[in-house]
Amino acid sequence: MKKYINWSLLLVPFLLMSFMWGVNKKTTIWLIGDSTVCHYNSSQFPLTGWGMPFADYFDSSILIQNKARGGRSTRTFISEGLWAPIKNNLQKGDYVFIQFGHNDEAKNYPDRYTPVEDYRKNLEKFVEDSREKGAIPVLITPVSRRKFDGAGKALETHGAYSPVVREVAAKMNVPLIDLDQMSIALYQRFGPENTTLLFNLLKPGEEPNYPNGVLKNATHFNTYGARHIAELVLQGIKNAHLPLAQHMAPNR
Repeated sequence: MKKYINWSLLLVPFLLMSFMWGVNKKTTIWLIGDSTVCHYNSSQFPLTGWGMPFADYFDSSILIQNKARGGRSTRTFISEGLWAPIKNNLQKGDYVFIQFGHNDEAKNYPDRYTPVEDYRKNLEKFVEDSREKGAIPVLITPVSRRKFDGAGKALETHGAYSPVVREVAAKMNVPLIDLDQMSIALYQRFGPENTTLLFNLLKPGEEPNYPNGVLKNATHFNTYGARHIAELVLQGIKNAHLPLAQHMAPNR
């Protein structure tokens, strides 16, 4: 006697698994950038990239992949093979937050320096590659360094590089978070003296990880400063009307 397989019964677990996968699928935000964004280990505390606290502000449907790397420019992030595996793993609906500039503009470091027009081309490549995979690129102007004039006015520190980010965003219709201008406004509110509270500045003996202290630092943040910068990025998400804003923790 022939035995008949009830294929509909076999389909049930498959359909159930597919449904559950769809329900549990997370949206990934990929962060690419430099030392102002990247993750630091405990031996470097209190040095903190804004990408570290940034992950704390979203509900469980959002996964943060912080792939920023210290000392990298757009050029070296591509040439060292850091971008290729990210591109290969992008899924439709993912976000790619792109913030470079500090190292691109560093003429005194030829190993990372990137001329303005090459910087522009590299930003365009990140945008095009992301869109090719169905991901959503978001351009971010480089966070400002701490610099004031004699009258206590917070100054622009990124010359031609921040305008290029704005131009690429406008040309390619990419959401823009103008972190440069937002951070300048933040520093202005704090003032020349109090802005030191935001940066990884330490007296000798103050922190075991830096026994000799950190007496000069106008670029890198401590935990307090990184959280303030992360909150500016969150405000930028809201200003750009990105759907991600719906997944922020309450009151953010």
